This record gives sequence, C-alpha cells and structure tokens, in this order.
Amino acid sequence: MAVFLYSYPMLPSPPTPHHDTARVPLHAIKGRGAASQLAHRFTTDPREAFDDGWGSLEAPAEDEEAAPLRTELRWEQARSALSRHQSPDLPFHMGLNPYRGCEHGCIYCYARPTHSYLGWSPGLDFETRLIAKQNLPELLRAELSRASHVAAPVMLGSVTDCYQPVERELGLTRRLIEVLAEARHPFSIVTKGSGVERDLDLLAPLARQGLASVHITLTTLDADLARHLEPRAAAPHRRLRSIRALTEAGVPVGVSLAPQIPFINEDLEKVLEAAADAGARHAFYAVLRLPWEVAPLFEQWLQVHYPDRARRVMERVRDLHGIQGEQREAGRVYNAEFGQRMKGTGHWAELLRQRFALACRRYGFNREPLRLDCSLYHSSLLLPQRSLF
Repeated sequence: MAVFLYSYPMLPSPPTPHHDTARVPLHAIKGRGAASQLAHRFTTDPREAFDDGWGSLEAPAEDEEAAPLRTELRWEQARSALSRHQSPDLPFHMGLNPYRGCEHGCIYCYARPTHSYLGWSPGLDFETRLIAKQNLPELLRAELSRASHVAAPVMLGSVTDCYQPVERELGLTRRLIEVLAEARHPFSIVTKGSGVERDLDLLAPLARQGLASVHITLTTLDADLARHLEPRAAAPHRRLRSIRALTEAGVPVGVSLAPQIPFINEDLEKVLEAAADAGARHAFYAVLRLPWEVAPLFEQWLQVHYPDRARRVMERVRDLHGIQGEQREAGRVYNAEFGQRMKGTGHWAELLRQRFALACRRYGFNREPLRLDCSLYHSSLLLPQRSLF
C-alpha cells in the first residue's frame, strides 16, 4: 500500500470524566471538525491525555499560529466495487465509494465509525487519514460486465464524499463515471463538493438520457455554522452555485437537508427557498444520527462550539429518537431501527415532518418523482467486442 504523507501528527485521546488528574480542555482545531483523537470502540489498550502542568496541551493563544494538522493519503486495492444493502429507509440499494474517510470533516458523519475497523480513530483520523481505492474503476468495469448483473440506480458517494478535496488530484470519481457512462448504467451522486461541476461534460449528456442525477447536501445557509459543522466542504453559497450550474446544464438536481440538528441548524425553510431559486426540484431530509463513536464526538463538538446549549441539544436528540426511561438514564442517544433512524419519532419528529412538507409545497419540491432509466444498460457494452444486440 503506497502512502503519501503531508506530516500527520498524532494527537492525544480525550480524558474520561473519571480521571483523577486535571482534565485537558478540548479546543477547536482549524479546518477540522473533530476536536480529539477519540479512541475507537475496538481499542484494547486505551490511553488518556492529562495535563502535567507544563501547558503543552493548552489551546494556542489567539496571536499564535498553530501547526497545521495535515492529511495522509494511502492507496488500497479494493476487493469489490459495488456495495449492497437492504435498508428500507434508503431509495437505493447499491453504493459506490472511491474513498474511505473524508477530509470535509463533517462532525455528524454517520460513516466515522467505519474507521474503527481499520484500527484508526473515528475522530481526527477519519478526516486526516484517507484511503483511495486505486483499482475501483477496473473492478466496477468487471462487475458491470457480468451477465448476472441487474441494473438499478447506484448511489455514488453513499458513505464518504466522492468530491472531497483529494478528488481534484486523483480523479477516481470521474473514472467511475466514465465506466458507468460506457455501460449506460443509471446513478446518482450526493455531495457537498463543488468539484462536481468539473464533470458536467459527462453528467449533462447522461442526464439527457435519464442516466444521472445529483443531490447537493445543503445543511444550512449560515456560513459560520457551516465552517464549524463541515469545515472543508464547499461554503453554502458555493453549493447553491453548483445547483444552479447543474440545473442550467440540464442535470436533475435535488437537495439534501441532512442532518437536521435541534437548536443548531434551524433554517430549513430558508434553505429550501434558496435551493428552489437555484433550480433544485427534489428534496429530502434526515434527523441527526449518532451511531457508535459519533455520539461522544458530537458531544465534544457541542462543548467546544455551543456549550451554552449542549445539554438542550442532546435532550432533544433523544426525544427525536424516542429514547425514554432507563435507556435515557443510561445515556443512549440513538435509535438505529429501520423506519425511525432517518426521520425520528414522536412529537418533535412530526413537527419537523410538517415543516418540511409545507416548505416543499410552497417552493415546488417533489411534485414529480425523480426516476432514472435502467433499460439502457447492458453488460455487453463493456466487453472488448460488444454484442450486436
């Protein structure tokens, strides 16, 4: 496995509340979402940081320039291209992801715990130790060439963003689109990256054939909040520009308002209005999900950026996921059951559903279903000698 290093310093793990020594205060790290190198759930020898009195773990003063936390990229030879699932909560059943980890650093990302399987932290490791699947285009070509393959819309970027910053240099996503285009296989893209505009020369003709659509995730219009939530993703105004560019090129565009975080991003109606003005015609949302290590990471983020409302936010998240009684007392914050994990349950979830539905009607979203054409695909299109039929 080849490794490209951009000077990656290891940071200490956060202390637990039961440590006898002085607790080390967390602080924001410029350009990063997580505030710590949180130990992953499979760690057998956890370590804790503590303050030895020399001030080496203190946040830098305002007039000091902290050393940048830089990114490490590794190549991986993947074993398969398409991942499949049977979740009834999602409109697709096949995913395609050229990268592991994501430099966008979204603190709420439900994919962070996947880094634990690599023995890495779901915290800062997830956004600074990236893996690129070098052979993925070749694997995808082989899988789509099989006569047994049944065409169904593929979600490109279902786990980590396929247009994160590293894509500008590597171009893995573009190579995957080229294979999908050659096979005439339908796909959708979900992204926060403005790099999707680079591939308009591929996406526009595919969209005219009913083979491609794009969803832009627009969590908030508040640029300052976005810098904290999604530090290396495109700014909200830049994502709106991408929506407009895609729409003008004839690509069907939707907007993802995910996640909805109580008392944090509450401009749902304004987001839908701005997205509609830019040309988006489809929309969906999901509530904040906090599986595994995402829960303590998100609570750390709240303590760093919004300590005044941290407890209030977490209590409402528990309400949204129907956490009550002993489970609430035990600190549980997430319900992973199908049918509830995406939209939540209870009064607050119903109010959110009504707000979204009313705003969609007002701004003209989801009036017609977004369908992709599966009939144009044929496995022989990728063979060296194509079938005449």
